[in-house]
Amino acid sequence: MINKEPLSASTPVENNSRMEDLITPRIRISLVITLVGLFIFAVGAKPGLFGWDRSLVVGFVQIAVFLIGLVLICLGGYIGLHTLWWGNERTILSDIGPRLVGTGLVIAIFAGLADVFGMGSHTFPLVPYFGPWQATGVLIGQGVIALGFLLMIPFNFHSNRR
Repeated sequence: MINKEPLSASTPVENNSRMEDLITPRIRISLVITLVGLFIFAVGAKPGLFGWDRSLVVGFVQIAVFLIGLVLICLGGYIGLHTLWWGNERTILSDIGPRLVGTGLVIAIFAGLADVFGMGSHTFPLVPYFGPWQATGVLIGQGVIALGFLLMIPFNFHSNRR
C-alpha cells in the first residue's frame, strides 16, 4: 500500500513557550541585580536616608559603595535588555549601546575616584573628597550610560516574534 499522508516540512516549528521559559528567569535575575544595585547605590549616595550617615563629607568608602551600586545597575540592565533581543537579530544601534554603557561606566568610575587616581583636587596626603567637578563627571558618565541603555531597547520587540 502507498502511504497517502501529506508531506510535512522538515524544519521544526518554533515553540514560543520554550523561548519564554528561557527568557523569564533571565529577566527576573536582571531585575533582582538591578534593584540590589539601586539599593547599594542609594546607600552610597545618601546613607542618611537609612540612618547610616557617619560623616559630613563624601569620602572614599561612600564613593566606592555608590560606584559598586552603579556597576550592578549596569550589569542588571545589560542582562535584561540583552535578553529582550533573544531570538531576534540585533541592530547596529543595539550593538553600540553596550559599548556606550561600558564607556559611561568608565567615565563615572574615573571621575568618582579621581582623587584616588591622583587626578583630583585632593591628592594622596589629603582625604579623598567628592567635589563638584567629580559629581559633574559622574553625572556625565551616567548620561552616557542612559544613552547606551536607550539604544539597547528593542523597539520592534513583537514584530519579529512568532
